[in-house]
Amino acid sequence: MTTTEAGAAAGTFAPRPGAAPLPRMIRAQAALETRMLLRNGEQLLLTVVIPALLLVLFSAVDIVDTGSGKPVDFLAPGVLALAVMSTAFTGQAIATGFERRYGVLKRLAVSPLPRWALMTAKTCAVLVTEVLQTVLLTAIALALGWSPQGGPLPVLLLLVLGTAAFSGLGLLMAGTLKAEATLAAANLVFLLLLVGGGVIVPLTKFPAAAQSVLQFLPVSALSDGLRDVLQHGAGTPWADLGILAVWAVLGLGAAAKFFRWE
Repeated sequence: MTTTEAGAAAGTFAPRPGAAPLPRMIRAQAALETRMLLRNGEQLLLTVVIPALLLVLFSAVDIVDTGSGKPVDFLAPGVLALAVMSTAFTGQAIATGFERRYGVLKRLAVSPLPRWALMTAKTCAVLVTEVLQTVLLTAIALALGWSPQGGPLPVLLLLVLGTAAFSGLGLLMAGTLKAEATLAAANLVFLLLLVGGGVIVPLTKFPAAAQSVLQFLPVSALSDGLRDVLQHGAGTPWADLGILAVWAVLGLGAAAKFFRWE
């Protein structure tokens, strides 16, 4: 018997069948999802370039009446909310929709990675991207003279609940509509909420009847909550957190029930 054969017989080169530990699989898939998102030029335009340009443009040019104080103090919280929506909802809906169309999700669904773990990995990729967005937009806003107020805990709660709400809605859209319909609908919703969600234009500029409806939109609750804390130094905005929690429960619940993998 040769040395190699003896080693194999002793188990030195024996294979170890079975899947990798679940946390390692989730980390690997999350890293892959993050790299794919950051390498996509269209996604970068949506998640980084557009929010940054809006922040710089509307802070430097007096286009919209944002009330008393510096425009950037009003705009920065709204643009942070827009960044969360662009990543957790629009970007995720489009990417997941086309993955479903091309059979990527179908193949991943039969891999050792459980379906819930795949969605967890996608959520982790969204959170990593949002951290990068927040750092970049905060740096730009500070350079423009932003003076944030309030504490970090309410801001963190708002961002987490906002991410959950938009992720649920994005996955619901991606899992029920065709990829082309998801692409069109996600971009249309993004534009409508950009205009009517209190991100750039204050909700007070809309008629009273419209305000009573728009204030319950997830992006309105997120932008208003962030603005209350970061601009006005308020405490925990429980009403806005409640609205986001309702959207998160409804969106994630509907996505779990109606999502189709093929």
